[in-house]
Amino acid sequence: MLVQPLRTVIARDLRALAREVAAYSDDESLWRVMPGITNSGGTLAVHLAGNLRHFIGTRLGGGSYVRDRKAEFAGIARPRAEVVAEIESAIAEVDAALARLDDASLERPFPDPLYGRTLDIDVLALHLAVHLGYHLGQIDYHRRMVTGNEATVDAMSLMELPEARREKTVAS
Repeated sequence: MLVQPLRTVIARDLRALAREVAAYSDDESLWRVMPGITNSGGTLAVHLAGNLRHFIGTRLGGGSYVRDRKAEFAGIARPRAEVVAEIESAIAEVDAALARLDDASLERPFPDPLYGRTLDIDVLALHLAVHLGYHLGQIDYHRRMVTGNEATVDAMSLMELPEARREKTVAS
């Protein structure tokens, strides 16, 4: 009962991430670091794509992505189109990995210890979804600060979520 909602929310937020990156006025503004913060929107976007491709796409889904976390935070400027392509790869890999899971598999331990701790897959997957939303909000504020454009890209859109499904009962 959790796999499909995870697929839906993570895909929605990754699509919003791609819209955020594309909404920067130019490539340079994506990588500008503002006073009082340590990461640019570009750094956070690359980090999110790498994080999800690694933990879900590769470790849970058997993909071939090799993560370089240090490079994610190096702040090496790349064109927006390249960052969006990384996000699109993350969307495809994460969705394919989650599509192969069932709810029972979410109750198993994640295959790798993290910081010396073993976490169940469902807890880690929820953490990753919240982590994505946290940084997505930071990127939205960063984009607005560096571009001066307060326009929304409709991140966290309820319209991208499926409508409620109610079981119909049959009167006897």
